[in-house]
Amino acid sequence: MKATEVHHRRVAELTFASVYPHYCTKVLKHQRSLEELHQVIEWLTGFDQKEWQDLIAEKATFATFFERARLHPNAPMITGMICGYRIEELDNELTRKVRYLDKLVDELAKGRKMEKILRTER
Repeated sequence: MKATEVHHRRVAELTFASVYPHYCTKVLKHQRSLEELHQVIEWLTGFDQKEWQDLIAEKATFATFFERARLHPNAPMITGMICGYRIEELDNELTRKVRYLDKLVDELAKGRKMEKILRTER
């Protein structure tokens, strides 16, 4: 599926605060912990818990969230399908970063080992 400019704009305008509860629900439903979710968020973005909690309180959009993030150098290793899109084919940088996070949360919920999720195993 090819992402449209409307799709990219909608992704940019979403707030991390509106999506974070869905991430929590998804991982808890699959018997993973919030600590693991937080580890995934920190690995990808470089944000510690206080930083992303401040972004939630600020109701920061994903555009702002990822503008401030210090993306992990191994983030481009996150590939595959998520939400009907092949991550490595997304031409919009912000949408790709948001899908990186979605993919990591999905892998966590599916029971993948943290070493694989965090791209530490080769």
